[in-house]
Amino acid sequence: QVQLVESGGGLVQAGGSLRLSCAASGRTFSTYAMGWFRQAPGKDREIVAAIDWPGDLTYYQDSVKGRFTISRDNAKNAVYLQMNSLNPEDTATYYCAVKRDSRPGTSRNEYNYWGQGTQVTVSS
Repeated sequence: QVQLVESGGGLVQAGGSLRLSCAASGRTFSTYAMGWFRQAPGKDREIVAAIDWPGDLTYYQDSVKGRFTISRDNAKNAVYLQMNSLNPEDTATYYCAVKRDSRPGTSRNEYNYWGQGTQVTVSS
């Protein structure tokens, strides 16, 4: 069993920044990719960014490229999402996730463990 705990969400004005953190605990894996997904009300959960093991390759959804940065700290079993230039379209619940291989998957069904989510609200 793996537990993922997210933090760092909140209310921010358009143009502002937030840094999301996610720490994994419980059972560990030799290698694992991590990702951030988000889900707005009435919408499907979608990939935001993903990072491989050990952290050499990244993927970003087109709408966040140049604004968001994913990173990881393997010693802490943690993944981060630095979000800059936020706009109202970024408003969603953000989830971190772990998949039991090294590749940065982009599909929800590739991931095995999920955090509880942290709310990000961007006002106009």
